[in-house]
Amino acid sequence: MLPHLSPNENDTAALPLLIFAVTGMGGVGKTALAVETAHRARAQGWFPGGTLFVDLRGYDEDPVTADQAVLALLDALGVRDGDLPPTTDRQYDAYRALLAERRDRMLLILDNASDPSQYLPLLPGTDHHRVLITSRDRPDALPVRLIDLEALTPADSVALLTRALHDTDERDDRPAREPDALCELADLCGHLPLALQIAAGMLRRRRHRGIASLVAEIREAEDATAVLDRGSPGTDLYGRSLVLRPVLETSHRRLPPDQARLLRLLCLAPGAETGTEAIAALADLNTESVLSLLEDLAARHLVTPVGSGDGTTSAVRWRLHDLVRVFGAGVAADAGLREEGEAARERVLEFYLRWADAADDRLRWRPGMAEPERFGDRGQALAWLDGERVGLVAAVGWAREERFASAAVRLALCLGEYLAWRRHFDDWIAVAEASREVAQLAGGRLDEARAWNHLGNALRQTGREEEAIDAHSRARDLYQATGDRHCEAVGWGNLGSTLQAAGREEEAIDALTRARYLYQSIGDRHGEAMAWDSLGTALGEAGREEEAIDAHSRARDLYQATGDRHGEGRAWHNLGSALQDAGRREEAIEAYGKDLEICREYEDWYGEGQTLHSLALTYEDAHRPAEARTAWLQAVDAYTRANAPTEANQARTRAAELLD
Repeated sequence: MLPHLSPNENDTAALPLLIFAVTGMGGVGKTALAVETAHRARAQGWFPGGTLFVDLRGYDEDPVTADQAVLALLDALGVRDGDLPPTTDRQYDAYRALLAERRDRMLLILDNASDPSQYLPLLPGTDHHRVLITSRDRPDALPVRLIDLEALTPADSVALLTRALHDTDERDDRPAREPDALCELADLCGHLPLALQIAAGMLRRRRHRGIASLVAEIREAEDATAVLDRGSPGTDLYGRSLVLRPVLETSHRRLPPDQARLLRLLCLAPGAETGTEAIAALADLNTESVLSLLEDLAARHLVTPVGSGDGTTSAVRWRLHDLVRVFGAGVAADAGLREEGEAARERVLEFYLRWADAADDRLRWRPGMAEPERFGDRGQALAWLDGERVGLVAAVGWAREERFASAAVRLALCLGEYLAWRRHFDDWIAVAEASREVAQLAGGRLDEARAWNHLGNALRQTGREEEAIDAHSRARDLYQATGDRHCEAVGWGNLGSTLQAAGREEEAIDALTRARYLYQSIGDRHGEAMAWDSLGTALGEAGREEEAIDAHSRARDLYQATGDRHGEGRAWHNLGSALQDAGRREEAIEAYGKDLEICREYEDWYGEGQTLHSLALTYEDAHRPAEARTAWLQAVDAYTRANAPTEANQARTRAAELLD
């Protein structure tokens, strides 16, 4: 979007509308936007007096001072040689007098400023003209209209690359032939106009090679700035070098030490966005101190605040541009700074572990258990986990590094319940695989068994039953080797549930009977409830309806006795299915109704969708189409809220069929 520089004489907000500042990180296109704005404004007749342009080179080794710039401006206004006033003060007086005398409005562009001292003395002494400043630093202390530029959208990035190639050679069909590679190249460039411009130049030079070749080169180097700078085609239309790393280096070099330290540590954080509390742990600072530093970095366009809208500090997250992250991580990897970075990663991992463990305790909490710290209810725990999920999953990946292995494996075990609840099965598999790999190398049987168990549960949820059976078999064997009967019961129980999902009912019944016996032998009534419930499902699949009804009834009673309300709802659902199979439809409908109440109480939208699905089928069997259609439509809503579009579409189709 171009700045609105319309010379409306009736503007009442005098100074803020007369001076504009286009700000953004280096390479985002501030100068190009300012120049394009000037051309369009001139074409509209807004500035008949013309445009004055000064490059202040604010981020070079030797920036242009205001005293130097005023000489260039006087020269552009026709004052030179013998007409030039002898002193600086008189030069400024002459400059302002010339602008004041000009009846035709002018646009003054003060480009690439790094400090207000470069441009404040150059502002006209009249409100007749307009001023457009560009800078990487936001001048928050000044009454100017700010226009913050961000990186392009993916679609605009692809369009820019395509247009750049076609403008040179309209026969260049690589964008049409390699759309996926084109999108990936735009991503690797971080959608930054400067990086895209360099990439386009490289593609012009290597016109007989595909776009995928440049993508592969960047992927292999794991540093877009290194590849792009090495292949840079030279300079842009303004005579500036088309290079990325020097742009990032100058921004970093100008930072005060405390801001520079925070930036390089933030580049080591897991995940693209990081919460304020996690950054405070990373930097070993209190929240207020780190928040002040982050705001300073945001004013320099090196981080971007991303708020959730509730106005609280804890809701604000901070995002780094991908190219800034890669550059900063390289700085942090310097030999003299490596230990600082490793210690920071250790702190943030411990932060994640502490609160993920507390959140997991809240999700598993039942009456009689100790109250977890921090999270007063499930909603608070889920909200924290939702906000930190990307970072939590990425932090588990650090388990492959010896220093972080133990904490990362423990973190992985804290995430299973949450990832299952939110149905983030790909993340669950990734987390379980990472922890299993490390636990196996470390030789810890119990940790390895738990990792196999988590992996099996995730694989089962994604329909990969045979792989899940193998994972649970390994977990069971390792649990047995520990001699812990509770762990062994867990192993048999999950193996049994997976065998049932694979259609191997008799084997499932045997495994679940073993699990139930083990739970009973150690007096674990909650574990016994889970075993009875799973056993009831396997018995039902084997056609043993009455035994299934009895098993689910026992599970329901045990869940009630142990205070597991959500487990009770699951048992009601399964009991409803068994009653439906036995032809006891009215009892089944009543059971499903009980589960619906509990699903809604827990905001278990996917569970609600499943129960409404079962309820709709029962209504159809009972020849009650209106009620069946209502249940299908309610299932559509529940599945939609659960982010389960496939199931939602299936329910929508079933509802539509009942209209025929």
